[in-house]
Amino acid sequence: MANRIFVEAQDIEVPQNLCENAERFLNVVMERQSYDGEELSVTFCGDSFIQELNSQYRNIDAPTDVLSFENGSSYEDEEGQVWSVMGDIIISMETLKKNADYFEVSQNDELKRLLVHGLLHLHGMDHGEEHVEKGKKPECEMLCIQEEILSAMDAEKIIG
Repeated sequence: MANRIFVEAQDIEVPQNLCENAERFLNVVMERQSYDGEELSVTFCGDSFIQELNSQYRNIDAPTDVLSFENGSSYEDEEGQVWSVMGDIIISMETLKKNADYFEVSQNDELKRLLVHGLLHLHGMDHGEEHVEKGKKPECEMLCIQEEILSAMDAEKIIG
């Protein structure tokens, strides 16, 4: 079987092939993690769109880098294939750029981190109060797995 990934941009212009490259990257990560028969969507947006969602769903009236909304339902398609709907990952491209500057990494590396972070959240993982900090090695299981995946996917390019 395989996985289904739907990627779109919401009210922003994104680099050429970003959506296709993000879909390809996530397919490789999901295969590596043995995710199979799962469906998710990714939306790239600006700060105002993600701030609206953050305010509505988390009561935090500020933009953030990534939000994950778990779904957990399943459905059978017209060919009899059962799909597990993981949910949605929302990424602010504006905050991504700020993060890349702060962490002194490329926008490509930061985008990979946000995609993997969102994917792990959709798989029920959480990092509690711990967050990725500049110059500090993570301790919690989710962030350690995230860093292992990113290390293995170091050569992958999503943004030129």
